[in-house]
Amino acid sequence: MPRPRRPRHIKFNPNITYFKPRGVPMRALNEVVLRADEVEALRLYELKELSQTEAAKQMKISQPTFARILGKANKKVARALIKGYAIRLESQQ
Repeated sequence: MPRPRRPRHIKFNPNITYFKPRGVPMRALNEVVLRADEVEALRLYELKELSQTEAAKQMKISQPTFARILGKANKKVARALIKGYAIRLESQQ
């Protein structure tokens, strides 16, 4: 049985749910899904320019866990940009 997932403290809830390439209908696009914790990790590290340690403290998780979340988020965004996928942002639950 896997270890239970610790709750992440997420302070940002975007007002949007999708980004997509211009001029391509949604029905023709594949999508990647960014979870709320991945969006928060990108916001803290890339926009607020916090260190991974400080950002992890704000999310109340360990730094290695933060690094894994950030890595997954970066790969998803890169895949969407390179392959022309839509990005769906999940809201906090």
